[in-house]
Amino acid sequence: MSAAIGLRLDFGAAELRTLAGRTKNASQARRLLALAAVYDGKPRAGGMDRQTLRDWAHRFNQLGPESLIDRKAPGGKRELSAAQQEELKRLVEAGPDLGRDGVARWRCVDLKRELSRRFGVDLSEVRLGRQLKQLGFSRISARPLHQAQDPEKITAF
Repeated sequence: MSAAIGLRLDFGAAELRTLAGRTKNASQARRLLALAAVYDGKPRAGGMDRQTLRDWAHRFNQLGPESLIDRKAPGGKRELSAAQQEELKRLVEAGPDLGRDGVARWRCVDLKRELSRRFGVDLSEVRLGRQLKQLGFSRISARPLHQAQDPEKITAF
């Protein structure tokens, strides 16, 4: 069994209860009240995990009451850098070259292959679609024009 963790001596149960009453953050208030109960010598409140209370005590001891506010997770790293996103935007705006790219219009699967070739980045088609949406593109695209298409024949038709 692990040793008990002592709490900071510059706070007491009454001070933590006062702080809990003043805070607007419900999670912080709950944690402060749990630590106030520890100062009073009471056991963990019903159903609370021992490790959770230990984590709160360590955070409180190191950084004080403000450390008991929920922190935002950092999230994952970006798949494409800002320069790569700009290159993707230019690529989509320019459109494909049938001779070079082998397609008449960009689809996500084609762009995925091109990004893999250029940058070594492997995005799923869904994630690539989200990236395109963030760059201001929509799923609707204009129908490509054939190089030999004659506008006069279209008008006459």
